[in-house]
Amino acid sequence: MNQPVEPKLVGADPKLAVADPKLAEPVEASAQTALLSRYDGAVMNTFGPPSRVFVRGEGVYLWDADGNRYLDLLSGLAVNALGHAHPQVLGAISAQLSTLGHVSNFFATPTQIALAERLVGFVTANAPDTQGRVFFTNSGTEANEAGFKISRMTGRTRLIAMDGAFHGRSLGALALTANPKYREPFEPLPGEVTFVPYGDVEALAAAVDHTVAAVIIEPIQGENGVIEPPDGFLAKAREITAAAGALLWLDEVQTGLGRCGDWLASTSSGVTADIVTFAKGLGNGFPIGACVATGAAASLLTPGTHGSTFGGNPVAAAAGLAVLAIIERDGLLARSVVAGEHLASAVLALDHPLIAAVRGRGLLRGIVLTKPIAASVARDALAAGFVINAPRPEVLRIAPPLIVTDAQLDEFVAALPGLLERAADIAGGAK
Repeated sequence: MNQPVEPKLVGADPKLAVADPKLAEPVEASAQTALLSRYDGAVMNTFGPPSRVFVRGEGVYLWDADGNRYLDLLSGLAVNALGHAHPQVLGAISAQLSTLGHVSNFFATPTQIALAERLVGFVTANAPDTQGRVFFTNSGTEANEAGFKISRMTGRTRLIAMDGAFHGRSLGALALTANPKYREPFEPLPGEVTFVPYGDVEALAAAVDHTVAAVIIEPIQGENGVIEPPDGFLAKAREITAAAGALLWLDEVQTGLGRCGDWLASTSSGVTADIVTFAKGLGNGFPIGACVATGAAASLLTPGTHGSTFGGNPVAAAAGLAVLAIIERDGLLARSVVAGEHLASAVLALDHPLIAAVRGRGLLRGIVLTKPIAASVARDALAAGFVINAPRPEVLRIAPPLIVTDAQLDEFVAALPGLLERAADIAGGAK
């Protein structure tokens, strides 16, 4: 097993604190280089070349195949809410797998039932007497596919989605995703989808009529650069959809389950949606998703209308229950708020000319830059031992495990000015 070592920076720059002068010396091909070569020959090129090969994780840290350590500030795209190799989650998975691993959905299991009850409770928090039911999946995309089918069962076919939206890569989820780069190779896509400006109440009201099956909204658009709508937008969306007899569908795949400081990022809006989709943080890395429907929508899918071989299997459900229990036990909803505010305040306190703002809630944050250098900053951050990403050319996304400490966040903030200046210098030199 690799032992922890300090992260290294290839091509060290004086502006960056973390460096290893020995990297200038000729070295033999690394284990990582060999693995990347094998990857290139065996794995479809749907994601581009991987930046690293990670072999181990513990808490908020990752280690690559060459033994370099990284502070994980992305959580596998907001998935590892409890960090890596959490002992209680591992214990729950192991115990369940040693007892009962899979039975198919011809049968039920206690973990499946218990997790469904918990998720319904979260979704109906603003209306506790509302009925709710769950369809379990293996991912957020699949959860959104289930939502798409529920919308079709209303007898209507039109859907309203938001500009800047991202809901997944399957054909149904892609039809609801607003990025032409993702959509165009696969058109024509299913459904009659109209996109309206995110957060624009007047545009939404003009688009929704009695032909609309559902309106799908992310409470915060993560892939679009961590963008929040204006206050009151979700409440207005609830009013508009209710008046037209359309479903309100909230995609909480990235924002839910503690990431933004509550079980649902939408809870504070006071609304109860007809459909809510979950995934990412629910299993802490174990594949699981869920589509929760409430009220009349909860009964629209009937036997034979949908299915999943692995969805809701007892091991995934046990992982989900363990994650929720730990978040609750350790006060991580409140911790997400405190840590997120600490990060935002520390970044803004840098008063750096390349930083325009910090967006988001809890531990889903977007650092908005004044120049389109985010991709370069993310690459240099990785070289310096920090895992972040750039969802937009001028935005850095930070979504660390909910267990991250203030001191760990401060390590990144201290390195950020050097990372920004290096990227700006490179961009300036390329002109």
